[in-house]
Amino acid sequence: MASQAGADAVILVGGKGTRLRPLTLSAPKPMLPTAGLPFLTHLLTRIADAGITHVVLSTSYKAEVFEEYFGDGAEFGLELEYVTETEPLGTGGGIRNVLSRLTADNVMVFNGDVLGGTDLTSILETHEKTRADVTLHLVRVGDPRAFGCVPTDADGRVTAFLEKTQDPPTDQINAGCYVFRREYIEKIPTGRPVSVEREVFPALLTEGARVQGHVDTSYWRDMGTPEDFVRGSADLVRGIAPSPALPGQRGESLVHEGAGIAPGALLIGGTVVGRGAEVGAGARLDGAILFDGAKVEAGATVERSIIGFGARIGPRALVRDGVIGDGASVGARCELLRGARVWPGVQIPDGGIRFSTDV
Repeated sequence: MASQAGADAVILVGGKGTRLRPLTLSAPKPMLPTAGLPFLTHLLTRIADAGITHVVLSTSYKAEVFEEYFGDGAEFGLELEYVTETEPLGTGGGIRNVLSRLTADNVMVFNGDVLGGTDLTSILETHEKTRADVTLHLVRVGDPRAFGCVPTDADGRVTAFLEKTQDPPTDQINAGCYVFRREYIEKIPTGRPVSVEREVFPALLTEGARVQGHVDTSYWRDMGTPEDFVRGSADLVRGIAPSPALPGQRGESLVHEGAGIAPGALLIGGTVVGRGAEVGAGARLDGAILFDGAKVEAGATVERSIIGFGARIGPRALVRDGVIGDGASVGARCELLRGARVWPGVQIPDGGIRFSTDV
């Protein structure tokens, strides 16, 4: 079945999400709760909004979790299929590996860890209008040094692919969303890992294919690190990042049903409190993400941190820029700062880790 928009979608969700450990030990990154919904939900609703109905997920790590949750996609108005890589094939190999499931002439490919606000139909229109072989979504960023840079000419054609460089010639970066004409997916080599950024795209330029850039300044964030994950989730809660999956009021916090918030607790900065989570009296949550069943006790402070499923933060403890694994327990008056990570199930005793001298 072809999609109404005349395109199929492929989402690459095979990564292990190592930079978000320990949270990704139990769930693949695209399934982590983001503003209370599995991250992938935000992307799937955007795809459905664009009139694309046929979506293939290219899975590898914990592949079964996706199908268990999303099923056939009917609740999104989508037809979802799943293809699992037995050997890691890289970004290009992952696209080539799903070719047999694709029916449309044009295929829109997404990295499964990007939170974006671009109107997807406008990218498809650029692709059709310029009769491109491949179209790349490019986004302008303030500091392009951490990303692959993609300069374009006066007609918007891509002229080069530059890996991360200290002196980038353009502020346009590869936003991780592409439209391929089907025959260009057929050309990707099979049976070995292939990088779309390092191998496929440079080869297309060499052979003279029409590679078009669709440039905009819409909301865009790669959710790969805890810092970006926290900021992206907070941006969704506060309405800075758009998502059709989140109708209703935006504000400083999002509290899910069954959560308990004691009097005098302060929830600001785009904080999310999951189902059945508990926040004690006088606790301060600023840009915090509490997964379902997490518990922050009286007088504790959690800033810009992710608290895993069923984890506990003890009274008057401080967690800042940290990641606390599922079921872990941080004792009273502990201080965890600057990227601290606590593995699942670990118990830290009261006052057991401090940065300051007083207890």
